[in-house]
Amino acid sequence: MARIAVAMSGGVDSTVTARLLAQQGHEVCGLFMALSQPDLDVQVARVEEVADRLGVELTIVDLSQHFRRHVLDYFVRSYYQGRTPNPCVVCNPLVKCGQLLAEAKILGCETLATGHYVRLQRVASGYELLKGLDAGKDQSYFLCGLHPEQLARLRFPLGELHKEEVYRLAEEFGFDDFRGQESQDVCFLKERSVQEFLEEYGGDAPRPGDVVDLQGSVVGHHQGIHRFTIGQRRGLGIPASEPLYVVGLDPENNRVIVGGADDLWSHTLFVAEMNWLAGHEPQLPQNLMVKIRYRHAGAEALVSNHGNGYEIVFREPQRAITPGQFAALYEGERLLGGGEIV
Repeated sequence: MARIAVAMSGGVDSTVTARLLAQQGHEVCGLFMALSQPDLDVQVARVEEVADRLGVELTIVDLSQHFRRHVLDYFVRSYYQGRTPNPCVVCNPLVKCGQLLAEAKILGCETLATGHYVRLQRVASGYELLKGLDAGKDQSYFLCGLHPEQLARLRFPLGELHKEEVYRLAEEFGFDDFRGQESQDVCFLKERSVQEFLEEYGGDAPRPGDVVDLQGSVVGHHQGIHRFTIGQRRGLGIPASEPLYVVGLDPENNRVIVGGADDLWSHTLFVAEMNWLAGHEPQLPQNLMVKIRYRHAGAEALVSNHGNGYEIVFREPQRAITPGQFAALYEGERLLGGGEIV
């Protein structure tokens, strides 16, 4: 069997991933990404304990500068430009399945396994990425930025399992303290709010400005557009007869635009650049299922290439389409690709 690296965090998913591969006869090499996490010492101690109990060789890989440059800077820049970023979608191709994969090769591992709930399928042209069988845990959305050469060197042992099965396997392997310890989506926030993180990180934060309605009339003031996202209702501080929501952000004029609940619905979005997992664009225009955020169920839409970007027109209007989030495109269970909503 091959020598295979596992991205280990000390959590249940990566632990079970490592144990399953070892049971299959692989020589498992654990890799932990040191990203300057707020609780780095605690995480290192935990992953070292897990690796020791599994009998797995563990290497701590310092990717903090790489992570800061490609993920944290992007995260802060997006908010300051009036967008709502998704750091996990950016981190996976550039850091976890990018730089960490390169580190694995240095250690003699041609393949990197992660605890993502997705399935990899070998086809004549290479590999396809499918949704995980556990619909409630499927993480394919976060991998819409991967490239064909990365897919060929990745493995996802949990894709055929449900979360409860993973917990049960962990307990069979002697780990009975994982339940209730699910990690949060944004690892670098820990218990901080986005606003607290942005203020700690520094940079030229947006200045105070106006809150306007859809007719352009000033109805209030804000302390920076980075404090708002599309669909937000709380924190506006504007008296009104009907509930007001953020329906748009205008960074050029430093304005927050508000409207009613009905104003949050739209049929159309645009993506400037699309990443295709197969390495090439499918035949377009085509009706596909499109997810506009991780917890979005997905909706049918016509996807067209207009030369300077992609237009996505939904059959039914969607609520709170948000610039900075990613549109992930599916054909049935297969993830075709994705791109940032502009």
